[in-house]
Amino acid sequence: MAVTSYTEEFTSTVSPARLFKALVTESHVFIPKAVPGGIKSVEFLEGDGGAGSIKQTNLVDGGKLKFMKHRIDVVDVENLYTKYTLIGCDIEFEKVESVVSEIKFEAAPGGGCVCKMTSEYHVKAGYELKVEEVKEGKLRASGLFKAVEEYLVAHPEECA
Repeated sequence: MAVTSYTEEFTSTVSPARLFKALVTESHVFIPKAVPGGIKSVEFLEGDGGAGSIKQTNLVDGGKLKFMKHRIDVVDVENLYTKYTLIGCDIEFEKVESVVSEIKFEAAPGGGCVCKMTSEYHVKAGYELKVEEVKEGKLRASGLFKAVEEYLVAHPEECA
């Protein structure tokens, strides 16, 4: 099985701790509020949000996907780091077995946050994943990050 990796970096005026809380530890409550036009709900199928938990994100009707399932591999609150694996969705990936993502939230010089995300696409034997095919996932991740950031800026009491 081949692995195709990409790294993305986002910057924000929001603190690393608030972004981590919104996107990781309280994502099941927060993300549907921040992205109501895209995400209907987030629920735990197994566990309580810690390592080993299975989380399902249910998307709004009319889109390409209806849901995605992630296994949470690591949640390190002290170091603002998480690792999770996309293990399923309602459509079969022709080329991809799984996607492993790691995210680290760090303080930016002068305030705010730098969010560093690495995703590894584990490609099924006999297939090759092209950069263009990864763009959709990258766009989804950056769109979610920006929507959450905008919501946190507009609602400073959230995830404080």
